[in-house]
Parts: sequence; structure tokens; C-alpha cells
Amino acid sequence: MIPYRTEYLSADPAGLAQAADLLRQGQLVAFPTETVYGLGGDALNGEAVAAIYAAKGRPSFNPLIAHVASVEAAQRFVEWSDQAARLAAAFWPGPLTLVLPLRDGHGVSSLVTAGLDTLAVRVPAHPTARALLQAVDRPVAAPSANPSGRISPTTADHVRAGLDGRIAAVLDDGPCGVGLESTIVGLAGEPTLLRPGGIALDQIEQVLGTQLHIHQSGDLLTAPGQLQSHYAPEAPVRLNAHTRQGEEILLGFGPVDCDVNLSADGNLTEAAANLFATLHKLDRSGRPIAVTPIPSDGLGAAINDRLRRAAAPRG
Repeated sequence: MIPYRTEYLSADPAGLAQAADLLRQGQLVAFPTETVYGLGGDALNGEAVAAIYAAKGRPSFNPLIAHVASVEAAQRFVEWSDQAARLAAAFWPGPLTLVLPLRDGHGVSSLVTAGLDTLAVRVPAHPTARALLQAVDRPVAAPSANPSGRISPTTADHVRAGLDGRIAAVLDDGPCGVGLESTIVGLAGEPTLLRPGGIALDQIEQVLGTQLHIHQSGDLLTAPGQLQSHYAPEAPVRLNAHTRQGEEILLGFGPVDCDVNLSADGNLTEAAANLFATLHKLDRSGRPIAVTPIPSDGLGAAINDRLRRAAAPRG
């Protein structure tokens, strides 16, 4: 990936304005939340989201949480419900993430949702995070600001140790008040505890007036990366193809003869940004899908992981 001269910005009006401007330009900015520093990218910009995975060395495309400044901001992107309203009134801003159906015309990159029709969204409590989100005025996807598999960062120095030269800026507001990750509750169907966290199960059930289903590893709601076959098109998928066979539609990468190209220039970040939307488009064609070889370096490893799952035998 292209090296950056990572800037370290103070959490004052000038620093916040610069950080917001960088995010709107599609750059990556680390910023504090109430638990850890998050690595933020514009959730409406597929290449910015792909860059998050590249910077972290994240091994596969898993759903990311979209951080927003308010309930009203969340409602622009998800179908709101009475249950969501009650939980938000009780626990937002704070460490509660709600998974809700996407609204029509939402504009969120499919890399944020990992190709699902739901979005994980929360309003963080950290005042600097909220000020930044208000200034950006768009959802910001933000996993922890550290290389994948490393200890989560609670100071700007921790971010520097892992991501210096990989991202545009770090918004430094001192140490985070270290706590548990956010509790994740699915509200796209039966209310479900998808991940325990900073808000206890009994608190959530008291607000909703009902018991939550507890997500199990074999449930259909399992996050991408845990199922062998997650995004399974109706048509069969054939990998490492060099030519079409029969009625196949050929999905290419780089300077190849194909029907649709993830990136004619061989840019893995562009290819990652286009992946899910392209699979959905090709699935609607009703034709078998063949995919030309894609290198496995950098983001290519994650792209190939997702394609292998798309091509996996259907149970």
C-alpha cells in the first residue's frame, strides 16, 4: 500500500475540522471512542472502507459498525422500529450497537455490511467522537485502530505503534476510558443478542420487556467469516477461470478479456470496493459465474476468501 505521512491532530476545533475533511476525502482517520481508538473511514465510500481492511491487514471482509452522531443520523440509513427507539433512548450515546434492516437508497458501501441487507450502527458516547461525526455528517465505519490480531489501542501512541505510515491521521484526545466492546443486538427479526458487551443482557431485556434470543454459532445470523458458504449466488461460481465455458459470465481482474471487471487497472483496493455489489449484479443475470485469478497478496487474500465462500458447496 502507498505509505502516508500520518498526521497527529489535537482534538481542538482546528484538528476536528481537518480530521472531518480528511474523512470526507476518503482518507482514514483514527479517533477515540469511550472504549478504544477506532480506525474511521467514510462508510459511503467503498474504496475508503477497503482501505480500512488494507491498513489493518484484516484477513476477511466482516461487517463493520457504522458510527453516527445521533438517532436522526441513524434513521437515514436503517429502518427504524419501536424496539430500536426504546433501546436508543435508554442506551445511546453509549456502547450499544443495533443491527437493523437497511433503508432503500441508503448508499452504504456493501463492504461495511459484508453484502448483508442489515447495518450495524451506534452512537458513541465519547465527546470527541461525536463532535467528529457531527462535522463529517455521514456514517463512519470504524473497527479498532490496530493491525489485525494485535492488542486494541487505547492511546494515540498505541495507534502510532501499529498504523503509523498506513493512515492519514490520528485525532489525539488522550487515553480512552478502557471498557468492554459494545453490546450488539439484532433487531432485523426476533430480538437477538449477537455479542455481549458493555451493556448487560438483563438491562436490555428490561427495556424491551422481553427475553432476547441468544445467538449461537450455527444460527443463520452468524457473521461472515464463520460460515463456509455465506454469500451464495443462485448460480454456480467457478474460480481461477481463464475463459468462459458455456453460458458463463466472466468476472475479471486486471487487463483481461471479460464481461465485468473488478479493476481493469489491477488495483486490489478498487476490486475490494466493487466486490459485493458486482456479485449481486451478476447473480441477477441468472448465468453461471466464472472468475479469473486474483493475486492473494494484500487485500487479494480477503477477496479470494470471500470468493471461495461464494463458490463453496451449498449445504
